[in-house]
Amino acid sequence: MNRQVQRADAAVARSQTWIAEHYDTPNPVAAMAEQAGLTRRTFARRFRSATGALPIEYVHGIRIDEAKGRLERSGAAIDDIGAEIGYEDPTFFRRLFKRKTGLTPAAYRRKYASIAGRDPVA
Repeated sequence: MNRQVQRADAAVARSQTWIAEHYDTPNPVAAMAEQAGLTRRTFARRFRSATGALPIEYVHGIRIDEAKGRLERSGAAIDDIGAEIGYEDPTFFRRLFKRKTGLTPAAYRRKYASIAGRDPVA
């Protein structure tokens, strides 16, 4: 997914910049629309036009990328990582992670933690 900040639509660009720092915010699409100063429907239409993705898909992508980094670098519990990045439901986080990466969070950690220089079982 293309996560470059779109310069053609200033409202979308502001929301992309904001969500990059606030991805753990509850109800992120509503917060992004508010940051952009648009109604949710108008925001969703403009966001998709500018980025090619629905706003929630974009947020999920940012959150999953953050989770991947945390799984590689830390030994924190998987459910804790899910909560830290904005998912209250650990089951939803695990299912979404697998859908997006093809691996469960635990399998991802086993596969990539050693590459990042961390013991995957620690």
